[in-house]
Amino acid sequence: MDDEKYTDINGKPITLDYQRHSSFCTEFIVSSPKVSIGTVMVATSFVWIFAYAVFCLTDNTAVLSSAIIITLIGMMLYIHFVKIDHESLLVIGSLGIQLSSSYASGREHTSFIEMSKIKDIVINEAIYMHQIIYYLCILLRDPADASAVSSVVPLFPSSKPRLNCLVKVYKTCQEIISKC
Repeated sequence: MDDEKYTDINGKPITLDYQRHSSFCTEFIVSSPKVSIGTVMVATSFVWIFAYAVFCLTDNTAVLSSAIIITLIGMMLYIHFVKIDHESLLVIGSLGIQLSSSYASGREHTSFIEMSKIKDIVINEAIYMHQIIYYLCILLRDPADASAVSSVVPLFPSSKPRLNCLVKVYKTCQEIISKC
């Protein structure tokens, strides 16, 4: 591990941890900041103050009850389905690549891509919100034509690390793939 500081495309700090298990196996973990209690309190306060204002105008207690229920359900859904704490990439030279995402609620999503299906790993560029961003992706072979690409699988889609972080992951992945 190194002491270099990494950020996402919005300038928020992220961390890159990696473990080299062997010369053919390396795991990268990109972690995003935890859910900010201040942001949660501001959003909750805004909804509840708005609900209280509506309650004062209508004298309807259902407005307050529904505001509380909606914010609680919204926070639970956000934590369980949207907020990803960390994403990992495990590259095993002769076997394949495992992609994992860990959500703030503890739920995990894992997928595996066999090495025989991988054509290459590249850094690609895209236009995102009036800026050009870079992202790391896996190019999958077309089963009908080995020289063609059938699809593209983006890596770290939630964390969206900047180029300096992507280059570090890219170089190590290329070293492992070239040895196979």
